[in-house]
Amino acid sequence: MLGQNWRPDFDPAVVRGELEIIHRDLHCNAVRIQAFDLDRLARASEFALEEGLEVWFSPEMWDRAPEETLQYLGRAAERAERLRRQHGDRLVMSVGSEVTLFSAGFLPGANVLERLAHPELRDRVRSGAHNAPLNEFLGAASRIVRETFGGPLTYASLPFEAVDWTPFDFVGADLYRDGRSYAQYPDSVRRYLAFGKPVANLEFGCCTFRGAELLGGRGWQVVDFSTFPPRLTGEYVYDQEAQAREVADLLRVNEELGVDAAFVFTFVEPGVALDPEQRRRLPELSFDPDLPRYSLVKTAMDGRRGPTYPGMPWEPKESFRAVARFYAEHPPRTT
Repeated sequence: MLGQNWRPDFDPAVVRGELEIIHRDLHCNAVRIQAFDLDRLARASEFALEEGLEVWFSPEMWDRAPEETLQYLGRAAERAERLRRQHGDRLVMSVGSEVTLFSAGFLPGANVLERLAHPELRDRVRSGAHNAPLNEFLGAASRIVRETFGGPLTYASLPFEAVDWTPFDFVGADLYRDGRSYAQYPDSVRRYLAFGKPVANLEFGCCTFRGAELLGGRGWQVVDFSTFPPRLTGEYVYDQEAQAREVADLLRVNEELGVDAAFVFTFVEPGVALDPEQRRRLPELSFDPDLPRYSLVKTAMDGRRGPTYPGMPWEPKESFRAVARFYAEHPPRTT
């Protein structure tokens, strides 16, 4: 995103260990893996498949034109098919995530942050002008991917995208809950169930501060990243319990409504790479750097390992324990 790598250090031993923990300790039977780098994506997916997890293979190319993105998806499909043939039908491929925001050419703005802040965003979304080009792109993407990949397809849609689900095997949506949608959230989920296909809630979660459940997918915006060190935009209190309660309740609601697959965002957020001067100034932060994060584990900013999982550069949070309890008590259905 904007030239920043969300996982600057790809340590295969750590990645494999995390996937084992997701399977054995969180009791998950599927994992969604997102990446731009197809080598990393394929390697992490292979680790997950070897561990016995089902993989929702999600290549992500942001802020590029549709034509370039389609070529990229064609290359990704080749990698996904190779894995599917080696490991059986335990792969689902996503052809994109929130394309109108994350790809160029659907809404005004040169990148995702400009599109989110654009003064015409609300009016353009209300007009629905983005839906026809979006479905044209998704139709082309599904045709290109199916030329190579023999497994099921999905797409991670936004609530304001009116998707034609005909080319897809799973109806997919990123369904966060916030203060504006709290009461209507079950109806929002039922809207996707009405298409008569299996439904996957491909992304939902909560940041780690008191009141974060009222912001949902916008929780990260409580930090002003335009300066270094970053600063909070208001008074917010770090609170692992608040995150844990919301994540567990969203799991409960999605299961009770009959969603076929649900993916908590996210297991780990290592953070972007810092130059030596930025690292030196980290003690100047006026808030816990984990506060705006959705992760189930807390990364040690100084690279320390353990002690709960020796060798891992993070510690489980209350949300980790909440997810583990939920799945222990509600074993995931076989997909």
